[in-house]
Amino acid sequence: MGFMDKLKNRFKQNEETEEVSKKYQEGMKKTRNSFSGKLNDLIARYRKVDEDFFEELEEVLITADVGVTTVMDLVEELKMEVKRQNIKDTNGIKDVISEKLVEIYYGDDEPLIEKLNIKEKELSVILVVGVNGVGKTTSIGKLAHQLKQQGKNVVLAAGDTFRAGAIEQLEIWGERAGVTVIKQSAGSDPAAVIFDGIQAAKSRNADVLICDTAGRLQNKVNLMNELAKVKRVIEREVPAAPHEVLLVLDATTGQNALSQAKTFSEATDVTGIVLTKLDGTAKGGIVLAIRNELKIPVKYVGLGEQVEDLQEFDANAFVYGLFANIAVEE
Repeated sequence: MGFMDKLKNRFKQNEETEEVSKKYQEGMKKTRNSFSGKLNDLIARYRKVDEDFFEELEEVLITADVGVTTVMDLVEELKMEVKRQNIKDTNGIKDVISEKLVEIYYGDDEPLIEKLNIKEKELSVILVVGVNGVGKTTSIGKLAHQLKQQGKNVVLAAGDTFRAGAIEQLEIWGERAGVTVIKQSAGSDPAAVIFDGIQAAKSRNADVLICDTAGRLQNKVNLMNELAKVKRVIEREVPAAPHEVLLVLDATTGQNALSQAKTFSEATDVTGIVLTKLDGTAKGGIVLAIRNELKIPVKYVGLGEQVEDLQEFDANAFVYGLFANIAVEE
């Protein structure tokens, strides 16, 4: 049984996993159509797996924004695997590529790296960072809604005090999700808002406090200093917090998202990525570039507009979504 067959069986096990698989297939349509079309074309033109084939495969992967470094790593692994399995023609290569993509994503880590670090019976603090316009506040709202559905007592802190309308936007999401929003007036000190949020979360015996933060100040240095200050307040008030620092990135910006991730991870020890608008891009390979080059797991992906379309990331479902129509054809 090939790797793709194993994935297919895995996602057909029950209604829940089949639903996840459908969401990924639907949400990754643009990336899949671009990627699998080019891959099928490549396989049709080459009968033998040779150096020319690998060169063109590199190009296909780079255009999906998998990232040059990751593509080189992947192609090296593929060459070794092709040799090991003695694969001569291109028909057997799809399975090997899909398997290697999953392996590259997980590396030596446990497949549970996507899970949020939520503590039982104590306050968990999630700090959410990212530039303006990536869907940060919306992602916080959707995450709050999902945690509330899981029975968690959630509080939000409106720490993005500089962007016009950010506090009101978070309040709207708070109402939708049925969770408390702690705020001060626009232009207030973000660290003071987060401090208030922590006190409110403690007094309400909250399970989770999600902190929104500024996405843009006068310059990058100011922004990073502000985030470092917020982080210090959290560390002082809640031992071992923040339990997660989630960086929200817009998948449609491709390699630009990768450079944002580098900048933020230098300032705030990012523990996970929330990748929004994956359904709106043909460059979904950025997921693999982020993971392989920055060693930061993608924890959530946005696969549509609905609340439930913010999905816990699953590398197996991602790769199946990438190869789904190839698997169907076979």
